[in-house]
Amino acid sequence: MIRFNNINNTLNFKSRELMQRYGFGDKKDKDNFQVSVGYINDGHGQTNNELRILSGIEGDIRFSGGDDQIGNEKNHNSNAATVLFLEYAKINARAMGNHEMDTQTADFCDLNRNHKTKVLALNFREKTTRPDKTDLNEVLKPSDVVEINGQKIGLIGACPNDIFERVTNPEYIKDCEVDNYYVTLQKIKAQVDKFTKEGINKIFLLSHLGHNKNKDIAEKIDGIDVIIGGHTHDLIKDIKEGENLIYSPSGEPVIITQAGKDGHYFGLLNLEFDKNGVIKKAQNNIHRTHDYPKSYVHELIFDKVLGKAEVVGEVVEAMDPPENIYVSENPHANFVCDAIKEVTGADIGLWNNSGIRNYFHVGLINNRDVKDIAPFSDDMTVVPVTEKELVDAFKLVTKRTLTRASNKPGLYAVSGLNYTVSKSKKALVEMNFIDKDGNVIPIDINNPDPNKIYKVAADEFITMGGDDIPMLDKINQAYKIYPYDKDIMVCQYLKDFKEPVKINQVGRLKIVE
Repeated sequence: MIRFNNINNTLNFKSRELMQRYGFGDKKDKDNFQVSVGYINDGHGQTNNELRILSGIEGDIRFSGGDDQIGNEKNHNSNAATVLFLEYAKINARAMGNHEMDTQTADFCDLNRNHKTKVLALNFREKTTRPDKTDLNEVLKPSDVVEINGQKIGLIGACPNDIFERVTNPEYIKDCEVDNYYVTLQKIKAQVDKFTKEGINKIFLLSHLGHNKNKDIAEKIDGIDVIIGGHTHDLIKDIKEGENLIYSPSGEPVIITQAGKDGHYFGLLNLEFDKNGVIKKAQNNIHRTHDYPKSYVHELIFDKVLGKAEVVGEVVEAMDPPENIYVSENPHANFVCDAIKEVTGADIGLWNNSGIRNYFHVGLINNRDVKDIAPFSDDMTVVPVTEKELVDAFKLVTKRTLTRASNKPGLYAVSGLNYTVSKSKKALVEMNFIDKDGNVIPIDINNPDPNKIYKVAADEFITMGGDDIPMLDKINQAYKIYPYDKDIMVCQYLKDFKEPVKINQVGRLKIVE
C-alpha cells in the first residue's frame, strides 16, 4: 500500500509560491506533474461571498462540488449572477447539486447553456419521452476532459441520489430521473475505466453525493485521484488519513475536499503526481472568505444583474452564529423574526433555521447582505394559528429535530415566544407567549387552548406545511400575503432604527438535558 508524506498547512501564499516553499517546486522529479486546484462547494448563491472569493481564489484548474445556485425562478437574478461568478472565477467544471434543480429545467438550461463552466452529472437526466423536453441532456454532461500544462485530467460529475427529496419544487423535475447509489457507483467505475483505456491517468470526481458516499467511492473504485465534494457541508481542513485521505482497493491515495457551506470558505489543493498518475504529495489549504475584500470591479458587473446595493442600516455588535443552526438558538434568525413580526403587526414571528444561509456582520449593511441571509424567495404571510396547532407544531418539530441524526428540520427561530426543549426526552417541555407589552404569558402545553388564535407571520414555506408540519398549513386562511420575502421586511425594519443595531437577540430557546 502506498503511503506518502502529506503536508498540512493553511498559510496564505500565492499557489505557485506556496507549492515551491513546501516542497512542490525545486525538488520536483522531472517526470512528475504538479498542479494547484482551487475549489468551492455549496455556495448557495451568496453573492457577497462570491465577490470576496473572486479576490482570493487561485489554482491552475478550479472546480465546484455543486449547489452554487439556489432557489426557483424568483431567484433568477441571483442565479444569473452566480453563473457569471463561476465564469469570472474560472471554474472549469462543477457538479450538479440539488439546488441547481430548484428552478425549472428550461431556466437552468438558459442560464448555463452558453457559459464556459461545465455542469456535470452522469446519474441524472431528462426522460426522452417528455413531450416538451428541454435541452437539459445537452447542457448537463456526464463527464469532461480538461488539459493543463500538456496533461489531460478526466472529470466525472455526480448529483445527489436523493435529489427529488432535496429540491424546492419536485414538480419541476417530475419528468427527470436519477440513478440510485448502486447504479451511480457502477457508472462512475465504467467512466473511470473508459478514461484509463484512453490513457488518462489523473481523474477527478466532482461529487454532490455527500462525504460518506465519497469515502465509500474512494474505497471501492480504483483510478480516482481526487473527489471535489459537496452536499453535506463538511469543512475539511488539511489532509487527514481516514477523513479525507482514503486508499483505493489497490492502495493508491485518494484526496477528498469539502469547504463548508454558503461560500464562507474556499480551498486550494496542491498536488504532485508521478508519471503513473499516482499522487505523491498533497497539500490542502482552506481559506476564510471574509479575510478577503470584495472585488469591486466584479461588484459593478453584479450591479447590472442584481441592481445597485442600497445601504439600509448599520450593525455595531453581532454575536457569533451557532455552529449547528438546527439545534441552537440563533440571534441572527431571531432578529429576522423580530423584523417580520414588527412589520406585519403579527403576534408571533417564525422562521425555520434551515432557511438561514448567512449572518449579520459589524458595519454598514446593504440589501444584498440581507438577501444573502435569507436567499430563498418566498412570499411572506400572516395566518391564524390556534394555540393547540402552535403547540402541536412545536412538539412535532422538536421530536423530529432531536431524533434525527441530521437534526433536520431544525428548531424554530421565534419572536413573541420563548420555549424550552429537552434533549433526553426529545420533547417540548415549556412555552410562553410574549405580548406586545413584554408580558410573559405561560402556555399550557399539555392542554393548549383550541380556540385561542394567534396571528403568526412566517413565509409561505412554513404556512404551506413545509417540512411536513401540517398544523401550520394555513395559507388558504391567510389574513394577508405579501408579494415579497422577509429580506424586504428586514431592510424596512433596519431603516426604521434611529441608531445602529446590535444582534444579540437570545433567551428565546432553551435546550436542557
